[in-house]
Amino acid sequence: MIHLQNLPESVFIFGCGYVGTALTRYLIDQGVRVGALTRNPDKVAGLRTLGLAEVIEAELDSNNWHSQIEGRYAAVVNCVSSAGGGLEGYRKSYVDGQRSILEWAKTQAIGTYVYTSSTSVYPQDGGETVDETADTSAAPPTGQVILESEAILESAAFLKRWYVLRLAGIYGPGRHYLLDQLLAGACEIPGAGDHALNMIHLDDSVSAICAALSSRAASGIYNIADDGPATKAEVLTHLAESLGLPEPTFNPEIVSERLKRRGGHMPNRFVSNAKAKAALAWAPKYSSYREGYAALA
Repeated sequence: MIHLQNLPESVFIFGCGYVGTALTRYLIDQGVRVGALTRNPDKVAGLRTLGLAEVIEAELDSNNWHSQIEGRYAAVVNCVSSAGGGLEGYRKSYVDGQRSILEWAKTQAIGTYVYTSSTSVYPQDGGETVDETADTSAAPPTGQVILESEAILESAAFLKRWYVLRLAGIYGPGRHYLLDQLLAGACEIPGAGDHALNMIHLDDSVSAICAALSSRAASGIYNIADDGPATKAEVLTHLAESLGLPEPTFNPEIVSERLKRRGGHMPNRFVSNAKAKAALAWAPKYSSYREGYAALA
């Protein structure tokens, strides 16, 4: 993990799932005063043991929680995930939640607002490389909701700095779907082997958020992915070889349950991280899946 000198003295984090909890731990270790909001009652007790200034349990899309936050904060990180329930759940979390946070933020002196979005907004499907200027008009319905939430943040003129970080597929300790497939003995993998995968390790997701919190770069949208985009066949064959397992085969006719929940189709494109590396002075510690999965092993 990179160590940054210009982190804000206080950060309020909305959403304490996989990324939000890891970010909380890191910021507290760096001496940052951290508050958090989660809708998950099972998370509250665990978060309080980490030493947060305050933990609020509430539904983000309401405004009832605004008066429950006692402290004042210099920065915001919105890393909420979908509340479930299809498109309505997406709107509840991403659009209505974004509006509620911004309404509360007007009562603070927010210097920086960081929003973790997703590279799922890129619909390109021809194996090309895309950057932040790529056309997103044909994004799937869930992607359109995320784009709407990005636009709401961009229109918040009262903010000094805002950063939309479009995260690639996140993996790391306790979250390694591809590795799990092999370890479960799946020799026939759903989907096409020549399909592009774009990934980012959990640690590098956290370091990118911290780079944005520390940055004075222009507000805008930044892709957060590793340096080594690869095909599904490259990744899974490498993992199989590393583990001494049979080389997997791929069946494009099979759609995994995981992909069905995401609409049944994953765009085939490589995501460039060049803008984030140049503007945010950020670079992934794990430059590709090889380094990232080696660290997990």
